[in-house]
Amino acid sequence: MGQVDRIERARQLCDQAVFGGVDEALLTADQELDGAEADLLLTRGRVLHARFLADRHSESPGSVAPELIARELAMFERAVELFHRVGDLRGEGEALFWVGIFHQVVQGDGGTALPYFEKAYAAAEAFGDRLTLSYAARHLGFFEQEAGRTAQARARLEESVRLREEIDFRAGVAAGKLALAGLAAEEGDHAAAALLLDEADAVAESCGAHGVRRWIAHARIELASAS
Repeated sequence: MGQVDRIERARQLCDQAVFGGVDEALLTADQELDGAEADLLLTRGRVLHARFLADRHSESPGSVAPELIARELAMFERAVELFHRVGDLRGEGEALFWVGIFHQVVQGDGGTALPYFEKAYAAAEAFGDRLTLSYAARHLGFFEQEAGRTAQARARLEESVRLREEIDFRAGVAAGKLALAGLAAEEGDHAAAALLLDEADAVAESCGAHGVRRWIAHARIELASAS
């Protein structure tokens, strides 16, 4: 259910209480608004994270104020709380994943991120949310890669790509193949890495994922310098 649907439902429930005398409708209205607030917080947190990523990859990083970065985590944590309160397992799983992203990507703390990714994976699997499942698998793979467990990392990254292929998330497939190329390069298999970069670029080009293509171009330079 989208945020607009939640708000409209809350309005209808309010009318039921005021005009129809159905006082118990107000409790459900509160739940709908909690869900709408969670949707908004999750999305605002993601916008802040996108700003952080854009700033990190800019030529002059440092324009994102530290207080905004701190707000990102608070938004994700509040979204987890609200989604849990209203029993929205899909939303809770997604919000848990983004708490993990904050710790792994922004703070560089994979250990703190790990249980959030594991809980997000479990919630997404239980609900059948293959998109969030693909994200959780991807970042669990990054955790394994950082720990030096390359076989486990590859299995997770391949799982993420497979899930994204199933739901036709082509930009995500391209990003996933790029991650697998990075793992191959790390193991010294430059031929496999080059092939995966070609595959990733073809998929990214087919869906207009120009941001991913920039990442791929950078990875090609790094691979060439290591060869």
